[in-house]
Amino acid sequence: MRPPKPGVRLLPNAITVLALCSGLSAVQYALAGRHALAVAAIVAAAALDAADGRIARRLDAASRTGAELDSLADAVSFGVAPALVLFAWGLDDYRAGWTVALVYVVCVVLRLARFNTLLDDPTRPMFSAEFFVGVPSPAGALLVLGPLVVWLQFGAGWWSSPLVIGAWTVLVAFLMISRVPTLSFKRVRVPQQWIMSLLLMIMLTAIVVVSYPLVALLIAMVAYLAHLPYAIWRYRWLSEHPETWDMPGRQRRAMRRARRRRPPFRRQVAGAAVRASAAVRGRGRGLRPRRRDGDRTGDQTRDQTGG
Repeated sequence: MRPPKPGVRLLPNAITVLALCSGLSAVQYALAGRHALAVAAIVAAAALDAADGRIARRLDAASRTGAELDSLADAVSFGVAPALVLFAWGLDDYRAGWTVALVYVVCVVLRLARFNTLLDDPTRPMFSAEFFVGVPSPAGALLVLGPLVVWLQFGAGWWSSPLVIGAWTVLVAFLMISRVPTLSFKRVRVPQQWIMSLLLMIMLTAIVVVSYPLVALLIAMVAYLAHLPYAIWRYRWLSEHPETWDMPGRQRRAMRRARRRRPPFRRQVAGAAVRASAAVRGRGRGLRPRRRDGDRTGDQTRDQTGG
């Protein structure tokens, strides 16, 4: 196979640079008081970051330089930029505001460093390719902007207080460096029979995004947080049954149902009723019911004593 041409190899790196510029533009918008554009710039940076890796794999143009550039761009777009946006919006007058911003940036950098290290770890199980360790930096950048998005949609409230903003920022920062498994949607496979339903859902999502972009962003944040318990359960189940990772989804679900299967309660009740009715019929026919050894011994004692 011929090596990719230089122009093709440049395309993913150019998209990464665009993501970097979009993230830095968010800081300029925040300093100018245009917070809605700042959020939009970080969303655009996340979309470009998701596109550059896929394009590099499709064109077979992945390179070590591109991987390092992507990590550095993520540190700026999803670490420095969201921290400065939040600081300029709601943490400027907060005494510990700059400390909170620093904690967030440091956690993003640590998360990216661990991600790059795990890529070269040969001891990782095969099923771990479906998961990230901790919340990815693009998702964390969007989550940390949650109070700002709520403020843009509903106005000032308890969510816009510096204490709530600081606590939420620290929580998201620790979610990124935690060991909580999160699903990698890059490997999600859609069954053939769900294609039409998925296309309909994408159409409805596009309508909501165009009509109510901030509401759509909030719904996406809540949905991402809601998937964490499922991701934890799925990771634990696969770690206990790693042989099922290559199985088709239908076969894997059948295996889970077989392991959970128990005798139905109605069958147990029906069996008890049948045994009771058989005992009643036996007594009606003049048959003596079976007795335990102790009862039989008691009868013998009564016969011997004339009782």
